[in-house]
This record gives sequence, structure tokens and C-alpha cells, in this order.
Amino acid sequence: MDERPYNILFLCTGNSCRSIIAEAILNRLGAGRFKAFSAGSFPTGVVNPHALELLKKFNHDTKDFRSKSWDEFARETNPDAPELDFVFTVCDDAAGEVCPYWPGQPVTAHWGMPDPAKATGAQAEIGLAFADTYRMLNNRISIFLNLPLAKLDKLSLQKKLDEIGANDVQPAG
Repeated sequence: MDERPYNILFLCTGNSCRSIIAEAILNRLGAGRFKAFSAGSFPTGVVNPHALELLKKFNHDTKDFRSKSWDEFARETNPDAPELDFVFTVCDDAAGEVCPYWPGQPVTAHWGMPDPAKATGAQAEIGLAFADTYRMLNNRISIFLNLPLAKLDKLSLQKKLDEIGANDVQPAG
């Protein structure tokens, strides 16, 4: 690989919570080695206010987050789309959809988890659902960042990414 960072796209149906949170975490933890993006197959057009509140609480800069279509990253609709190295789906709906052609033939994996936007109850319960999502994504991304990417063949890498997605899917409590 050349000197550019690894480009990672996180996908969700609405691109309002999980994929946005994953983008924020990876861009912070990846510290220039990785560049994260997020998108949705059917974007809501707005970032969930609970997600923004949580990211601000953890000192993430939220001014540039927006809910956007995965078409921005598909070669057939955007010839200037970044070449992707990895594409991770973080919701079960997006994982089952037919994806566009991604530039760069990225390695893909499914890291599905519950949708915190569907949480109901008191503000504390909703806040806990978002905090659990942040924790799960932070754990998975931290494990991913510690993989020896340059030393793994594609099959071994795929197995490791699938293992990461299979772990820690249940909220705490």
C-alpha cells in the first residue's frame, strides 16, 4: 500500500446513529493511519440528536457530520469517490441489501448491532442504548486497529474481521 491512509466506509440504512458514531471513533483512534466515512442506503437526512449529544460528551467534533447516501461513495454515481479499503455494515438491514460497486474492491464485514434510535423509555434508558452502541463500536474498532493488516492475507483478514463482528453484540446490563 502507498502512503495514503486506509479508507473505511461504515454503512447503515439511515446513516443517523451507528455509522456516524463509528466514523467519529475511527477518525479519532485511527490518527491519520485511517480515514473513516459513513453513509446509508436510505439516509434519513439528519444525524440523530442523541448520537450528536453523545459524541459531544466524548469530545468529538460534530460540526461536519451529516446523513448521506452511499451513492457518494459508489463509483458508478461518483467517479471521484475515494478508493475504499474496508466497508463495514453496522446494521442488519444494510447488510442484506445489494450494495453499489465500491472503488478499490474493499474487504467487507458485517458488524451489526442493535439500533439505539429504536430505544424507548426514559431519557436515561435511551442514553444507555447510545452509550452501549458507542462502547461496542469503540471495542470493535480498537481491536481492528490493532490487527497487523500488512501481515495478513485477505482470507485471514476476512476471518479476523468476521470474528470482530461476531463479538460483543449484546448491550451491557
